[in-house]
Amino acid sequence: MESVYGLIGFPVGHSLSPLMHNDAFARLGIPARYHLFSVKREQVGEAIAGVRALGIAGVNVTIPHKMAVIPFLDDIDDHARRIGAVNTIVNENGRLVGYNTDGPGYVRALEEEMEVALDGKRILLIGAGGGARGIYFSLLSTAAERIDIANRTIEKAEQLVRSGEGEGRSAFFSLAEAERRVAEYDIMINTTSVGMHPKEDEQPLSLEGLRPGTIVSDIIYNPLETKWLKEAKARGARVQNGVGMLVYQGALAFEKWTGQWPDVKRMKQLVTAQLRR
Repeated sequence: MESVYGLIGFPVGHSLSPLMHNDAFARLGIPARYHLFSVKREQVGEAIAGVRALGIAGVNVTIPHKMAVIPFLDDIDDHARRIGAVNTIVNENGRLVGYNTDGPGYVRALEEEMEVALDGKRILLIGAGGGARGIYFSLLSTAAERIDIANRTIEKAEQLVRSGEGEGRSAFFSLAEAERRVAEYDIMINTTSVGMHPKEDEQPLSLEGLRPGTIVSDIIYNPLETKWLKEAKARGARVQNGVGMLVYQGALAFEKWTGQWPDVKRMKQLVTAQLRR
């Protein structure tokens, strides 16, 4: 019998997850199919009850339901609990367990795509919203020397540092202050939507003073190369777009569901080709 997996969110029509997962199921010979489930805010509880009642094997959760699903689950792992958000649910014989693979997926993509060890690195995280939270908590589990946060609202950056118990390893400051410190960092990560289609002309932070060889990473994948990444490349930086995070968080979810690691290289090729179209 074919197992059912899917994505819960609103809207979901733009998602590239079916492309990645259904190809991986087919290539690994797993009898399963991944579907999109459009779920409104007031339907979240019913949707999770449906996952349980119908025996759906696992689902991803996207905006705006990553926090809303938590009360309806039987358990969540420690990482997801600290973040306060779930993006992957595994049905363990009727027991629904929540995980968050966003941050771990980003860190794995960063390490493998950029061929970098994070030990001793000085990292600047731009943004303090939902995109930043999972990445920040995952970076705290590495041996990075510093993980500083710059945000338009300093109070939000401070709250994120304190919630992650990052005092001593993390400073928080305004975007203007971060621009004065650009040369201090080995890795800079934009976790905001600044530069995303249709506002491609915007940049999250000035790169004046950027050291050549610095890794400049953006979790945005539409466009594939933001104006910020183009400028960073022109200044001699090594750049990374958001496709890696998209693919690796999906691959980690796939592994939790099936116990098998998919062909990440092929996933990237499929996603990139689709985005270019």
